[in-house]
Amino acid sequence: MVLGAGPASPVSGSPEVAELEANLPCTCKVHFPDPNKLHCFQLTVTPDEGYYQGGKFQFETEVPDAYNMVPPKVKCLTKIWHPNITETGEICLSLLREHSIDGTGWAPTRTLKDLLNFDDPLNIEAAEHHLRDKEDFRNKVDDYIKRYAR
Repeated sequence: MVLGAGPASPVSGSPEVAELEANLPCTCKVHFPDPNKLHCFQLTVTPDEGYYQGGKFQFETEVPDAYNMVPPKVKCLTKIWHPNITETGEICLSLLREHSIDGTGWAPTRTLKDLLNFDDPLNIEAAEHHLRDKEDFRNKVDDYIKRYAR
């Protein structure tokens, strides 16, 4: 299935969009800024446990015309101190890679709901900070939440 914005696109009433919405945990909300462009949406994540509890994080997702042969593009719009997200919002998820050596990258069998897995390191400084001093890491995360994620 192709999620696109063209007039012949099957986006409107897309079963995959409905599946994405149905599978979101209660801590996540999806928003379509333009109902005519269901290939561009925002996801708000408000964790109810862990380091990021109490924060409100915005992610932007764009599903390319070549989906599902290529992965969606995802960016974090909220500044966050996280091992898998840079301070400028780039996200490192192995499944967002078109090609990966370990076979965990994007495949046409994956769907939008697979994007909810955040287990791939990118921000080396944050990852090392967490390994070195978990209490100080938590303090920095809390500071970022207070400054950027309310």
